[in-house]
Amino acid sequence: MTAHKIQILETIIVLLIYIMAFFITKNIINNSLKKAHLQRTRRKIIIKAIQLFTTIGALILVAGVWGLEQNEIAVFASTLLTALGIAFFAQWSLLSNITSSIILFFNHPLKIGDTVRVLDKDFPFEGEVTDLTYFFVHLKTRDSEIITIPNSLALQKSFAIVERKTI
Repeated sequence: MTAHKIQILETIIVLLIYIMAFFITKNIINNSLKKAHLQRTRRKIIIKAIQLFTTIGALILVAGVWGLEQNEIAVFASTLLTALGIAFFAQWSLLSNITSSIILFFNHPLKIGDTVRVLDKDFPFEGEVTDLTYFFVHLKTRDSEIITIPNSLALQKSFAIVERKTI
């Protein structure tokens, strides 16, 4: 076999292992988190985060198969970490929304299903938290409008929890 065919075969093997790991980790984590009595929404966010790391690992393996050297991968990883570090200080960047989503997940009382009131002086509004993504908090108003708030802005606003939904 030629080197090119071996690389294709190794890539297919890595992708198959990735797909198996994707579903296996999802099931194992979901089952163990159910035993820990975590809310369904928290389980989904944890699974998303772990699958993100699994995807990054698979991409690094595929990059290694196709000839990227360790120092090139290290440069890429350090660049990525530097960008994340800057995101902690850059208030309006997209990366700050990702880091804010981590803070919202671990340290904020805002949860999916809660009805909240945003205590804004100029534009106060109320809605149910329907989703917490890496970039936005989605609120559904009584008029069925979907309002998206960037995560970095959600950390700066005050929220009043009108109704707590228990799952």
